[in-house]
Amino acid sequence: MRILVLGSGAREHALAWKLGHEAGVTYLLCAPGNPGIARAVKTAPVEPLNLDAVVDLIGSHGIDLTVIGPEAPLGAGLADRLAAEGRRVFGPTRAAAQLETSKAFAKDFMDRHGVPTAKYRVCSWVDDALAAIRSGEFGESVVVKADGLAGGKGVIVAPDRATAEAAVTAAMLHRTFGDAGARVVLEECLTGPEVSFFVVADGEQFVPLLSAQDHKRIFDGDQGPNTGGMGAFSPSPLMTDALQSRVIREIVQPVLAGMAKEGNPFRGFLYCGLMLTPDGPKVIEFNVRFGDPECQVVMPLLDRPLAPLLMAAADGRLEGEGFSPRRAAEAKASALQVSVGVVLAAHGYPGEVRSGDVISGLDVVAQEFPDVLVFHAGVKERDGQLVTGGGRVLTVVARGTAYAAAIKAAYDAASRIRFDGMQFRKDIGRKALGGRGL
Repeated sequence: MRILVLGSGAREHALAWKLGHEAGVTYLLCAPGNPGIARAVKTAPVEPLNLDAVVDLIGSHGIDLTVIGPEAPLGAGLADRLAAEGRRVFGPTRAAAQLETSKAFAKDFMDRHGVPTAKYRVCSWVDDALAAIRSGEFGESVVVKADGLAGGKGVIVAPDRATAEAAVTAAMLHRTFGDAGARVVLEECLTGPEVSFFVVADGEQFVPLLSAQDHKRIFDGDQGPNTGGMGAFSPSPLMTDALQSRVIREIVQPVLAGMAKEGNPFRGFLYCGLMLTPDGPKVIEFNVRFGDPECQVVMPLLDRPLAPLLMAAADGRLEGEGFSPRRAAEAKASALQVSVGVVLAAHGYPGEVRSGDVISGLDVVAQEFPDVLVFHAGVKERDGQLVTGGGRVLTVVARGTAYAAAIKAAYDAASRIRFDGMQFRKDIGRKALGGRGL
């Protein structure tokens, strides 16, 4: 099987790492990749948003399956284009991708199909949004979400109405999030721990993967501004057998059935971002691709080949692979390890990022920590050396038989890596310990 992974981040590196270790994969290509990925995987300088170039690349390399990593090309209709060209692709169509590319679409869809989520209102005009906040219908604390894609940073949890009004004004008038904030979704502020759950879907059938917990804020203790994700661990202790069954019954199955009923069958990774409220699990958001950094901690734990699963989903033939309570139990029983991933970010992240700082210590980690994986994201190459080239630079992932051991290994390895301005959270995985503070 000849596979193309599209994207350039640590998520795509993790996917390529997993696929590259599978016997059935005879050729693996990542585009555009990055210099860190290129040290282990063949790359090509083609951007996923250049649809014509992607089509040409697939043809010239005889690719059997294209796996789309990031959300932007899905929103641009890349999966539609490849399907029209007769190419096998794993990833949803532009219409199905609206579950992520439009918060308003996702909320209205959940309302139509009875999927549990927060009370909300879609606002296309700033005066309407301000009036809704001032009316008190969402209480004192309000969640303001940019409707479109904002790189994981388009959500403001406002502790009071004044802060919510400022967030609306910034998004809709000053375009803090660009065109993504031209329309906003207002939501009631739910309370409870957060957990993510992932499935591979073929339009009707699905296969559950592992759960994870992300750490969005830049500073320890979930303080500071939102980021794309500063680390994660998998699986989540919160995802019990009973909770997984409920999430599948109340969320996954209605979503897939609803998308199919509306003529937009969903094929790809479905990421369910959940809040475990006193009333049960409710959807905070959907992603239509694997999360980052969740992908980096889930991929190393999968004990089954990924390539045939993605191929079957792309062909709409997961019948023999699909969900059953027995299969879910077997998958859980085989997941004997846990993993913890710590993101090392560049100076200034998540604001204005400095690039060009030399990265050292990667060879030391490879020698001293053979069970630790380092996935590359915001890196460039200069004079044969890797240097910082983006906000989130590396994800250091450690596996273990218990969370404490994995946390220690991840931080021990991270301590060997250096670059000027390096920042990372010191509490990744702590929520998994002791059952408190989850």
